[in-house]
Amino acid sequence: MAGFIDSAVQDIDNRLQELKDEESRLLAARAALTGGSARVAPARPAPTRTRAASGSPRRRAGRPRGRRAGNTRAAQALELVRKQPGVTIPEIATTMGIEPNYLYRVMPKLIAEGLITREGQGWHPAPQGGGQE
Repeated sequence: MAGFIDSAVQDIDNRLQELKDEESRLLAARAALTGGSARVAPARPAPTRTRAASGSPRRRAGRPRGRRAGNTRAAQALELVRKQPGVTIPEIATTMGIEPNYLYRVMPKLIAEGLITREGQGWHPAPQGGGQE
């Protein structure tokens, strides 16, 4: 096992050196194209895969929380509700191939947008078609 770990570490070190060499070449090419210096702001160290003090995973930098553009899952759930009025969250989740807990966050947002309503355990299209589509 130790030999495998040593080999994997050596492979990583070799790849890092290749990337450093490539970075130097790219910086030189950039400087030649812009007429400027090859120096740019120093790169930030690579993030480590640790957990926050609270024990919860850290968020990825650069990706905001909340919805992504396109609302793909919300749109899929809305389409299923329109096709099968009265459908339940577990049924929607099974059809979409996702965990039901995700839908317990998505569905209230669709209600707030006026696109669906809830009657008992079932979900229905809003009477007037609601907000944006």
